[in-house]
Amino acid sequence: MKILDIYARLKKDMNYIERELEKSIYSDYTIMRETSAHLLKAGGKRIRPVFVLLSGQFNDYSLEQLKHIAVPMELIHMATLVHDDVIDDADTRRGQLTVKSKWDNRIAMYTGDYIFAKALGVVTQLSNPTVHQIMSKAIVEMCIGEMEQIRFFFHTGQTVRDYLLRIKRKTALLIAISCQLGAIAANAPKSISQKLYLFGYNVGMAFQIRDDILDLCGTEQQIGKPPGSDIKQGNMTIPIIFALQEPQLREALLKEIERIHVLDGQTNVDTFVRMIRDSRGIARAEAMAARYIEKAIAALTDLPDIQAKQDLVRIAHFVGNRSY
Repeated sequence: MKILDIYARLKKDMNYIERELEKSIYSDYTIMRETSAHLLKAGGKRIRPVFVLLSGQFNDYSLEQLKHIAVPMELIHMATLVHDDVIDDADTRRGQLTVKSKWDNRIAMYTGDYIFAKALGVVTQLSNPTVHQIMSKAIVEMCIGEMEQIRFFFHTGQTVRDYLLRIKRKTALLIAISCQLGAIAANAPKSISQKLYLFGYNVGMAFQIRDDILDLCGTEQQIGKPPGSDIKQGNMTIPIIFALQEPQLREALLKEIERIHVLDGQTNVDTFVRMIRDSRGIARAEAMAARYIEKAIAALTDLPDIQAKQDLVRIAHFVGNRSY
């Protein structure tokens, strides 16, 4: 079964979530409405709401309850994207102009803040304080992850552990709590919500590793931005960290990284990208992503054998092999 079959089965409920997303970001203030809608209309996989809905099927499935998790998860993700584009000075995302590019940095930053606030407003419709505590803690960790990424820009001495902790905070946590909170909102037992958290965490780690591989190996058409965008910003991803461990490549890579740094990313990175592609860094990163997918699927072993479980396994395989 293809990933599209899963989305097709969830189509009615996902259309409902999409309408709720549109309602949630509405503002009487014209610019705020336009900037938020611009980001929403750029689309995306909506993987976090999908995880919420599938996890909610492990007990009392109620779309009216789950929307209060699915919508905030996507809004938080959207808000971080707006802020990321300012930090990264990115002109395009998903093949579309960024809010920062179409308007300016100041408008983009306040748009991100606004979307964050709207996410918190939606989740308050659930009275469970555990939900609010989990979500607020995750947002704090995500902010730390983003600041750590900035701190490590062009830092060639960072370790694999530094990278893994950063992507846990930046990416994996939000996917993990999408699964966990979906189960909690459906009143599933704690044993189930914890296993779904572990599933989401491991899928999230693989998701980011795969994203970092695609930045170096994908085409602009596939990833919606020029290959090598990460190194232009100074972001040292796992294929680069692995490649730097190769004695025969290290000196040449360090010179290229220094050149890109000195020119503030305003330079051609084709040579650098080619060097990483020719290294063992890509293969080692792919193997690491595959291990996280194995761990994710293993976390589901003892869960009830329902359709949602099968769908989660298929999505995990998709994440591990995605090319866009």
